[in-house]
Amino acid sequence: MSLNHSKGRLTGLSRDLLRIWRETRESWRDEKGREFDTLYMQPMFDSVDHAARAIDDLDKVLKKLKDDCEI
Repeated sequence: MSLNHSKGRLTGLSRDLLRIWRETRESWRDEKGREFDTLYMQPMFDSVDHAARAIDDLDKVLKKLKDDCEI
């Protein structure tokens, strides 16, 4: 499994979860819903964004390593 495939799967599943979470928030509008969003959902989505950037960076490093080894 390539890094790009893993990143695509991670971001795709995150998008699906975000869509479902937005649908849930339409009916869960109380303080506990806002608290859950702040404590769990938003930090998770932020972590996914960080992970996607880290995967891009790692992919660049691995490609450079591969290129350097093929010389």
